Amino acid sequence: MNEPLSFRIFAHSWISDWNHGNAHFLRGLASELLNKGHEVRCYEPRDGWSMKNLTQEGTDIAAHAITAFRNAFPMLNVQFYSENETFKAFAEKELPDADVVIIHEWNSPEVMKQVLSLKSHYKFRALFHDTHHRAYTNPKEIFRMPLHDFDGVLAFGEAIRRIYTQAFAVKNVWTFHEAADVARFFPKLAEKDTDVLWIGNWGDEERTSELQEFLMTPATALREHKFAVHGVRYPENALQRLSESGIEFRGYLPNLRAPEMYARSKISLHVPRRFYANGLSGVPTIRVFEALAAGSPLVCAPWSDSEGLFRPGEDYICVPDSKAMISELRNLLLDDRARQQLAQSGLETIRARHTCAHRAEQLLEICHELEN
Repeated sequence: MNEPLSFRIFAHSWISDWNHGNAHFLRGLASELLNKGHEVRCYEPRDGWSMKNLTQEGTDIAAHAITAFRNAFPMLNVQFYSENETFKAFAEKELPDADVVIIHEWNSPEVMKQVLSLKSHYKFRALFHDTHHRAYTNPKEIFRMPLHDFDGVLAFGEAIRRIYTQAFAVKNVWTFHEAADVARFFPKLAEKDTDVLWIGNWGDEERTSELQEFLMTPATALREHKFAVHGVRYPENALQRLSESGIEFRGYLPNLRAPEMYARSKISLHVPRRFYANGLSGVPTIRVFEALAAGSPLVCAPWSDSEGLFRPGEDYICVPDSKAMISELRNLLLDDRARQQLAQSGLETIRARHTCAHRAEQLLEICHELEN
């Protein structure tokens, strides 16, 4: 039997999920490692960007989100560090007994360098965890990272893995998809008060035209149905466009409340950023796993499941344009049985292949591979 491992995981934020969808997977992965008898310590910087923005949502909203995190994840040992001259001492105190150190790519290169400088002395393995599109859209940022001082890279899609292997010449790279935290994301019973739901952030004009085509245009055409949006970073012009399309904007949604919102909606949408529909085709973002795990019938703007993670047409429906989206939504909203079948199929695939427990097992296999 393999001995338990001591994991140390550096992430931009564990407690706040404001514009930080990766928090879902990181929390779930750490929880499953603990469930399997391993030790996990979680680290995040003081006054991180996500936490700062969460507090700006208002005292009550931030307090409720933080309390919900503490209640849902009492087992997670989250510690804070300062990104200044004291960090080296902090790392020297925390890492002597570590077996595996994982650093998520939202951390600063300086933090990575300080941690990796201790690797040979403390004898831990270090893995770089990438769950973003910067390797494709902004490789200069990734070049700032000390990639070749890590023992390997965990890339959240095959397209990302190839970039690290070919463009960055990293030797050990594993495709390590995100997954659903099914201990907290599962179908719930609730009265339906919304017909079509989209959970997502506006961002940096990365999918403005896609949102117009696959969300706002269908909402305008289906005015008799209730459309709603949750998310952050919506400028005034975006809010106006939502309003003109008849869409209710509901603002920031703590991740742990998402299953409730899915339960209250008949259909959910997935509108990927354009990177995930072209150069990073095959990489599903966390929203796909979340919606399916919560038992929500999912209709998607174009993306190609080139890695065969799901069963297109059975687990979700993908449409090519706004006309097809309008038609599909109209038909599904009138067909309770079709929605139920779609939801059940997606849920089955999540539970069979794409839970955080599955990824924890894969991570352990990778760690043991590094030992040999």
